[in-house]
Amino acid sequence: MKNKIINFRNAVFSASIMFLIFFAGGCIIFHKVSYEVKLNPDNSGTTTVLVTDIRSDAKTDNDFEEDKNNLFSYMLKSNEFVESMKKNRKNIIKRDLFLENDTLMGKAVYKFDNVKGIEGIAYEGGFYYLTLGLEDSVISTNGQIIQSKDYKRILWDSKINPLKFEMLSFSFDTNPYRKLAPYYESYR
Repeated sequence: MKNKIINFRNAVFSASIMFLIFFAGGCIIFHKVSYEVKLNPDNSGTTTVLVTDIRSDAKTDNDFEEDKNNLFSYMLKSNEFVESMKKNRKNIIKRDLFLENDTLMGKAVYKFDNVKGIEGIAYEGGFYYLTLGLEDSVISTNGQIIQSKDYKRILWDSKINPLKFEMLSFSFDTNPYRKLAPYYESYR
């Protein structure tokens, strides 16, 4: 069973989330992420991803500039980013950055052909499920959380639609990192 465990930070964060891309210099990070996965009868559907409080962990000014360009130019505006997400079976139909109470937020909406494997979600025996590491923090879900000694899992009955869950990414309590909100207007 351990080989089926999908560590949220490795599986979802590394390839799936529009706003988390690692670069040599720094990393775009955020406080929390929420998902709403709307399913069609054939298991295709649409996912809405909302990330809260987008920041950079860059240590140098050059790395911070690179992170700003990656977020505001590449991820938000480029066709190359859309094409790269298609390779991950995610057809982006909307992407946006916006301010909420001086906090930079991001929203992406994408379509998919089959929910299996999208954001780590699997289907078996009449249930959708997402397997997470024990260290992953689920803030809320409309599914049921089941925990074993090796992993935790969000479980949704196949009658539940949409599938919803929200996860904590970084706390920012011990390290505030660099806020990107002040740069939003200059890149719009």
